[in-house]
Amino acid sequence: MTLLVALLCLTSVADVLGKQKINSENITRILDRLLEGYDNRLRPGSGVSVTEVKTDIFVTSFGPVSDVKMEFTMDMFFRQMWVDERLAFQGPVEILPLNNRMVDKIWTPDTFFRNARKSLAHNMTSPNKLFRIMQNGTVFYTMRLTVSAVCPMVMMDFPMDGHTCPLLFGSYAYTNREIVYTWRKGLQASVDFPPESSSLLQYDLVGQTLFSETYKFSTGLYSVQVVHFYLQRKLGYHLIQTYIPLIMVVVLSQVAFWINKESVPARTVAGITTVLTMTTLSISARSSLPKVSYATAMDWFIAVCFAFVASALVEFAAVNYFATLEANREKRRLSRASVLESIAQGSDDEPETPQSDTSGFSRRRRANSVFEAPRTRYPIFLQGSAVPPNMMLAGTSAIDKYSRVLFPLAFGIFNLIYWYIYLSKDTLEKPRRSGGGRDEYRHSQHRHGIRSKHGLHPDHVFPAGLARQALVIHGDPSESNLG
Repeated sequence: MTLLVALLCLTSVADVLGKQKINSENITRILDRLLEGYDNRLRPGSGVSVTEVKTDIFVTSFGPVSDVKMEFTMDMFFRQMWVDERLAFQGPVEILPLNNRMVDKIWTPDTFFRNARKSLAHNMTSPNKLFRIMQNGTVFYTMRLTVSAVCPMVMMDFPMDGHTCPLLFGSYAYTNREIVYTWRKGLQASVDFPPESSSLLQYDLVGQTLFSETYKFSTGLYSVQVVHFYLQRKLGYHLIQTYIPLIMVVVLSQVAFWINKESVPARTVAGITTVLTMTTLSISARSSLPKVSYATAMDWFIAVCFAFVASALVEFAAVNYFATLEANREKRRLSRASVLESIAQGSDDEPETPQSDTSGFSRRRRANSVFEAPRTRYPIFLQGSAVPPNMMLAGTSAIDKYSRVLFPLAFGIFNLIYWYIYLSKDTLEKPRRSGGGRDEYRHSQHRHGIRSKHGLHPDHVFPAGLARQALVIHGDPSESNLG
């Protein structure tokens, strides 16, 4: 019995090894036959028909986005599929899973990213490429890429702005009479973007739209695939780092209105310190932005806050100026009062009339004057001069009283208007034209809007009259999705 079981096991192993040997030999013969007389310099259907290249993208990582460089980076599986009838075969397998070295022996599309600044094909630990050939000659080719592409930005609404970052790719040498690109899974599902693939810190990816367009250059018309990624900036970072400190500095500058006007050093230091702090905050806020020639929303806020802080310092200068005028006026009043007092005291003294010593009356008067009580002198002051000058000038200035109300009220109204305008405004940019030359035009063959759960404004994301559908895409980057 044991011998019988051993014989059966040996027979099964031999059958498996035999089948594997047959399959390996068959695949080797199939490949040799496919490559026999195959010219990889010619595209499929060269001179006869147009080659259709179907594409789709699985995004594995999106970000970061650089405002200074105006570019975005994404890591993806880039898939292409086309039919090459020269590679059709008959055999025991439906799909030939081949090594990436086979890619160099057959024709492949010369696809490149038109608005990319830098593209990287991953080669660790070996080239990250997937290559399959089906019986009807369909070729499925996937590679892992990291692309840094240009993202034109208009920063007028910064930091409440939104941007449209395009990704354009197509053939480098073949015109649309030779190669035409289409979306493999249709316009609704050809860009697979799982939520966990986003690595954005300052933006929310609110959706994307797909296009198939035709670009005209001096060398002809070219088929181009376009993806627009819609990014909305997160306000939290700038609110904590810039807006709240600016508001606090303005509030602190208005505390000086409650300080006694005689405390000149204290109010001067407070005013100058807030101005310098405002300058430092404005420079710090600008350091993370490109050097644009126009004012952003944050620039307007900083400018108004700076105006309030500077006005508080100017207000104290006005208070001090008018207080000095009042003090000088009071000095002149006291000076006139002293003169009048001296005159009054001088008129009260009677001058002695010289008389002869032989007069007995005169001698008796001088003798009696010795026993007279000393005369009391009462100074005469002008009206209001009885109060010391420092007490008269002490107190709260009328300018300070008005400033305590008007400055906070004006700053509060400004904040209400500012935040209402920018928080209710749709700041997401419209799609921009990219690439091309002076003689370029674009003809959109297909357009479709994809809307995420965050929602997009219909006037600028979706062309009028076109369908809008929800984006629910969760795919597998493996080779299982070949259909």
